[in-house]
Amino acid sequence: MSVKAYYEDYKYPAKDRQENFHGNQLVYVNWDKHLLFAAPFTLMVSPAISFRSLRDEVMPNAFNQHPEWTAIDWQKVHWLLNGEPFTPQLECTLVDQGITHKSFLRIQTPELTGISAAGI
Repeated sequence: MSVKAYYEDYKYPAKDRQENFHGNQLVYVNWDKHLLFAAPFTLMVSPAISFRSLRDEVMPNAFNQHPEWTAIDWQKVHWLLNGEPFTPQLECTLVDQGITHKSFLRIQTPELTGISAAGI
């Protein structure tokens, strides 16, 4: 997301540049129709971890408080990466799949619609 400064001579570099995260990167992750979480989570991860590690080790730390988290059938999940359909390769690294600093992953679980089907 680009940002425009209010004045022309703004010369301060962004604080969330990847080089400021000691070899890690930020990845935004949102679980559609599960508004118990008001906004996407920002996860700081190594670009060299596998997608399986992201899904099975990192994401549960953010999402497992939702009662439907353990009911996800990962074979039925639809993924979006930066707004485009995405099929993750579980054993490949994030960077090898184009998941870069500040990428946005969305999880869609058509069979799960939130607490009491309320979208929360």
